[in-house]
Amino acid sequence: MAVATDASSAPMELLVSVGKNQSTKTLLRVLILCFIAAAAVASRLFSVIRFESIIHEFDPWFNFRATKYLVAHGFYDFWNWFDDRTWHPLGRVTGGTLYPGLMVTSGAIYHALRALTVPVDIRNICVLLAPAFSGLTAFAAYLLTNEMTTSSSAGLLAAAFMGITPGYISRSVAGSYDNEAIAIFLLVYTFYLWIKALKVGSVMWGALCALFYGYMVASWGGYAFITCLIPLHAFVLVCMGRFSNRLYVAYNTWYALGTLASMQIPFVGFAPVSTSEHMPALGIFGFLQLVAFLEYVRSAVPSRQFQTFLYVGLGGVFGVALLGLVGLTTGGYIAPWSGRFYSLWDTSYAKIHIPIIASVSEHQPTAWPAFFFDLNMLIWLFPAGVYMCFQKLEDEHVFVIVYALFGSYFAGVMVRLMLTLTPVVCVAAAIAASQLLDTYLVYKSPVAPEAKEEEVTDGTAKKSKQSALRSTSQPVVGIYTLISKGFIAGAMTLFLLIFVQHCTWVTSNAYSSPSVVLASRMPDGSQHIIDDYREAYQWLRQNTKEDAKIMSWWDYGYQIGGMADRPTLVDNNTWNNTHIATVGKAMSSREEVSYPIMRQHEVDYVLVVFGGLLGYSGDDINKFLWMVRIAEGIWPDEVKERDYFTPRGEYRVDSEASETMKNSLMYKMSYYNYCSLFPPGQAQDRVRGVRLPDQGPVLNTLEEAYTSENWIIRIYKVKDLDNVGRDHALAASFDRGNKKKKAGKKRGPRVLRAE
Repeated sequence: MAVATDASSAPMELLVSVGKNQSTKTLLRVLILCFIAAAAVASRLFSVIRFESIIHEFDPWFNFRATKYLVAHGFYDFWNWFDDRTWHPLGRVTGGTLYPGLMVTSGAIYHALRALTVPVDIRNICVLLAPAFSGLTAFAAYLLTNEMTTSSSAGLLAAAFMGITPGYISRSVAGSYDNEAIAIFLLVYTFYLWIKALKVGSVMWGALCALFYGYMVASWGGYAFITCLIPLHAFVLVCMGRFSNRLYVAYNTWYALGTLASMQIPFVGFAPVSTSEHMPALGIFGFLQLVAFLEYVRSAVPSRQFQTFLYVGLGGVFGVALLGLVGLTTGGYIAPWSGRFYSLWDTSYAKIHIPIIASVSEHQPTAWPAFFFDLNMLIWLFPAGVYMCFQKLEDEHVFVIVYALFGSYFAGVMVRLMLTLTPVVCVAAAIAASQLLDTYLVYKSPVAPEAKEEEVTDGTAKKSKQSALRSTSQPVVGIYTLISKGFIAGAMTLFLLIFVQHCTWVTSNAYSSPSVVLASRMPDGSQHIIDDYREAYQWLRQNTKEDAKIMSWWDYGYQIGGMADRPTLVDNNTWNNTHIATVGKAMSSREEVSYPIMRQHEVDYVLVVFGGLLGYSGDDINKFLWMVRIAEGIWPDEVKERDYFTPRGEYRVDSEASETMKNSLMYKMSYYNYCSLFPPGQAQDRVRGVRLPDQGPVLNTLEEAYTSENWIIRIYKVKDLDNVGRDHALAASFDRGNKKKKAGKKRGPRVLRAE
């Protein structure tokens, strides 16, 4: 009886031991994920530690301003918000021309914390939102990778890679309050839910995928990447002969519910059924219905008749669908591909047809060093991981392959789309790295298949043979195995440590400096803060009327609205190309042409950015040719780019600059009174590296109102023509739009410098 009891209790003890081991592994995995999330958040706080809690860049300032409006006035007023302080005198229907997901997320967090009696400022929530979501993105990468492989280490490596890779950190540091702050998490998690729905064939998982897809649509215009990638994956599976009920249920659920959810966003509206960018998803939806119908017919019709039906039916359906698409597009019911999408297929399209898109630095093609800068060692593991997916080639591995090819192409044609490539790079690199580590971190040598067969057939003889040979062969083999595994494991560990060091350095030095606060190093190595931007915006806020209209290039519109709280003519939304071209024409023309434009638009002050004194290369003179090109696109007879070059085709600002360049309003505002800072004949532009003429430009229609400490921001006040009798000739020439400057002595500029 005792023996029987012991025998029956042995399996129970084994199960308890296995359960304890599994619980320990789960606990360790949860703890590791928590540490990874903490590292992801901490690595994005360099900007707060080195500077302060501040919003970065340009677009985040509009998002911050919109979030404050949402918190102060409520969701209903935010949804119907018409902003009359932007795009003067047009205004902007803000509630219907933005993706509200970011603002609503921040507002929900704010109200939840206030309900818990946690005193928090909305600014701090906006600053720290991106780091907080980076931890969730690491968790989403872990879930997605676990669907690709059975290795428990692959998911953890993917989470770690996603947490610290510069390709994602570049748009998710503290203060980077842009749509990508939450959109990359939604992108990765939507892909995880799609793979889960495809593997299970469940309506529930498909509905969850559609729900997060709708959240993604509400948060970022890059949702089109999901809209095209999931249909492409489904199409590839069908072409591989892998059509199944699971695919049919998953795709139909995602498309039907996801399309309805996306159409609830006013800015999107009926675009999912009326624009060419969304037609692939609709086409695959119809294609799956056709394939499902053919599968049904195949089961009910003899094979020879089915082949005839297949050829005739497919040909007829595709012909009708193609003719219908062409007809609807020609008739204007379906909008053609937008310029942004054309620029993805033809990198020269935007520069020729839509210069305002080409003028944005993040829309430029990606340089090869940028891949190594943003991905480092992952760029080598990435192809290995994709190759390993080819070895298994399950449905989820096909997704990784399609995503890798799709994402690599688009990341190569546009710098900004490095964001969409980074998740699949982390997943594929984690698969490859985990395979290496799982193989070489195990001391026990793998047993060859032949040895296993011998062990099964004649176990007793093999045991005796092994005992005889163990003393001679096993020590030698063990030593070589230990050395080789130690070498590979050590090299991989060193590789990972170098990767962490690179990510930390890039994050702290390249991606954690806010654009509104510049930092330089003194000769003794100490940090010197250059705060000209905020200094100038604060001057505008304190020394101008609340309704004073500010004209500047569109790059600074969001910052002026967010920090100075003053109406602007144009901003970073860039929805009205003609209005931006008007500002470009005013900046690039003579004063006789510029002044009527400014008076017509009720401009009170003009703001320009000038870096010639400090060596700040991101100034308006370096951007000036884009103003000329955009204006030339609307007024080709009045503004010509070649007029701003020397006869030898050089773009110069010194004494050899063209007359058109010297007489432009931008040139005059940038270099006005600049020579007074230097000894006679010694004035230099440190950005362009040239010596300037001894005689500086003269302004007749503007007067200097403010220049920041380092001359980076210069603000001019537009003069009133109050003395009509004295300036009658000049006033008449302005009203007629005469391009020839009238002779006669003009009133000199009156400088109002604010200390």
